[in-house]
Parts: sequence; structure tokens; C-alpha cells
Amino acid sequence: MSTRKPNIPPAPRRDLFIAFLCGGLVAAMVGLSFAAVPFYSWFCSTTGYGGTTQVAKALPTHVSDRTITVRFDSNVAAGLPWRFEPERRTMEVKLGEVVTVYYKVTNEAARVTAGQAGYNVSPSTVGIYFEKINCFCFTEQTMKPDETRDMAVVFYVDPKLAENSEQNSTNLITLSYTFYPVRVPDQAAAESATPAKSGPI
Repeated sequence: MSTRKPNIPPAPRRDLFIAFLCGGLVAAMVGLSFAAVPFYSWFCSTTGYGGTTQVAKALPTHVSDRTITVRFDSNVAAGLPWRFEPERRTMEVKLGEVVTVYYKVTNEAARVTAGQAGYNVSPSTVGIYFEKINCFCFTEQTMKPDETRDMAVVFYVDPKLAENSEQNSTNLITLSYTFYPVRVPDQAAAESATPAKSGPI
């Protein structure tokens, strides 16, 4: 009669190695997922991909004779009770000309609310030439009830646009902002919830 050898379990060291390998793989995937966001932001800001504008590091060196129309668009996402509009809808600007335009925003709610703007330009291929010097979109905006605020955008269109033959037919650039709701800071929310004290009658 033949005897059957019992199954021998894998060596503990092998199990430990596989466990470490799997753990390392998971950690690497998580790290890559977090790194993907800043990498994508860097890629968009560097190439102008998707209409991402540039952050100007210096003033333009010259002003071109070529004129282009810039259209200003404003939007408010659902859930944010704000009225948001530009001071003017269009503006004729020369390439290299530094321009300031204002957007007006009003909190129409009876409570403190907060929002943050996202932005892009179209056509998307001109994003790399649209240089913003100052903008309200980099910080959260917290608004008191019925508060109105004027917010400035300072920008120029890089004269290098004229050197790109593919942009010869570009006569209109649209700068579009959309405000999205964000969580109201705890201190502002507390102040909004505290009833005002009535004075002597």
C-alpha cells in the first residue's frame, strides 16, 4: 500500500514576502493617485490644455497692433445663491496690453455663504497665451447676507499669439468663470447663526 504525503503549507517567509509585495503595490497605487492631481494641474497650466490660463510671471515686453475681442462669461453652480456678472460682456484688447476688468458678485441669501471660482478660456488652444496677473479665483470667497463685492481680473494676451500661424483666424477669446459652493468656515457660520442683539427702544 502506497502512503500519500501530507500537503506541506508554504513557507512562512514566502507568505510574508507576498504580503509585503501586495502592501507595497497598494501603497504605490495610492501614491500615484494623489500625485496625478498636481501633475495634471501642472500639465494643464504649462501647456494651456483644456483652456487653462497661465499665471503671468512678468509683464509683457511689447504691445502688438493686432486687436482681439475678449468675451467675459459668468456662471453660478447649483446650490450657491449668488448673483454673479461681469461689468461688461466684451472688450477689445491689443496683444500685450494689460487689462483690468471687474466682476460683481452678490450673496442673495439671508445667511453667510462661501464659494470658489473655477475658470477656463476658449478656444482651448489659446489658454497658453492668456496670462493672468491677478485673479479672484485662487481663494475662497465668504460673503455675508446681501453683501456685494467687486472682484478684479488683471490679464493680457501674450503677443506670441500672433507668431502662431494656427491662430491667425482667432479673433475672439472667451474667459469663463463658474462659482461653486464650498463649506462655510466655522467661525463665519457661527456668527451667521447668532441672532443680532436688539438695541434699546
